[in-house]
Amino acid sequence: MKLLIADDAPANLRLLRAGFEAEGHQVVDAANGIEALAVLACEPVDAVITDVLMPSMDGFRLCLEIRKSTAAYNEVPVILYTATYNSAADRALAQTVGADAYVLKPSPVAALIDTVEQALLNRAPRMRREAPPSDEAYVLEQYSAALVHKLETRNVELQESLARLQSAHEHIVQLNELLEGRVAQRTAALDAANKELEAFSFTVSHDLRAPLRRITGFAQLLAEAASTKLDGENLEFLSQIIHGAAQMDHLIDALLEFARTTRTEMHFGQVDLQVVVDQALALLEGGSEGRDIDWRRGPLPKVRGDTTLLRQVIVNLLANAIKYTRTREHAVIEIGSRPGREREAVIFVRDNGVGFDMRYAAKLFGVFQRMHRAEEFEGIGIGLANAQRIVTRHGGSIWAEAEVGNGATFYVSLPRT
Repeated sequence: MKLLIADDAPANLRLLRAGFEAEGHQVVDAANGIEALAVLACEPVDAVITDVLMPSMDGFRLCLEIRKSTAAYNEVPVILYTATYNSAADRALAQTVGADAYVLKPSPVAALIDTVEQALLNRAPRMRREAPPSDEAYVLEQYSAALVHKLETRNVELQESLARLQSAHEHIVQLNELLEGRVAQRTAALDAANKELEAFSFTVSHDLRAPLRRITGFAQLLAEAASTKLDGENLEFLSQIIHGAAQMDHLIDALLEFARTTRTEMHFGQVDLQVVVDQALALLEGGSEGRDIDWRRGPLPKVRGDTTLLRQVIVNLLANAIKYTRTREHAVIEIGSRPGREREAVIFVRDNGVGFDMRYAAKLFGVFQRMHRAEEFEGIGIGLANAQRIVTRHGGSIWAEAEVGNGATFYVSLPRT
């Protein structure tokens, strides 16, 4: 069969053409009723399959023009194929204008072929059918009635959609108001917490440090004045008092530094981590003096951040690597980078030191949390907590992998420039 398909949607035309040609049928197409009439005037076809809603001339009008024509094609079967018009009035109008069948989209190609063949069988044995009413006003009245019905239906659907949209908009407004209220509450709570932290820092700095230093000072004076009068055991007691006071002073300094990290204003810019590592190694040079350390450095990216704060992170990680490789005759400390997610840089510091048990890794970045006894390695357990807070303020993350006796690797992700 040779079929004429009229549809203003190119995708529909391609789909129908492919389906019919796959079944061995020939296809010609048109984008509207006017083009379809031009095709019919030039070449014969066995049937017409036309969409209803098309520009210039729709399917109803095309069918009417075919039936009114005195040309040979006025008896060709016409199949109306639509997804828009599906009411009783639409179907009645299709009969009025002389359509042979009314098929709803989407429909399988096989079903369309069956419809065309049935239309051809029904039309073949009978004489030229009676032409549809020639009264244009009658046809236009029927067409207008179908169109009005469709517009009314669409209008109802549109009103319902607008009502749902308005309801959703009001709900979103309510949620936004609720969210803004919660944000205001959280902001107020955060401001209050920051003020409390500032007050606490002031108290620690002045009210605790002053008496502590008096204790240390008088203990040292007592040790100097009474060193010849006290026996060894009492001198050891006095030494422990002085040492404990000094340790408490270090803890106070660490607490103040930890609190200061949160309040420090950040100055973002491009940070060259190669330069930052150079600076960190210069600061740590004294701690590695006399050690056999194999420093292995790979290329490092540039990131967006605060140079001073990120230097503090690198210093902390490298200082830990130096400290926890102290038991190794030949220490290996590696600094490098690895691929991360999009717009993210990941750097690492790896060592062959004592490592730690990953079962306790959750404690690693807590304040005053230590993975080793103070008798083994000095420190107060504040450095990694500080590093995590700095990295988090940069929008990144920090984590570690380790094995007891086989070293540790610390990773830091930061946003790229």
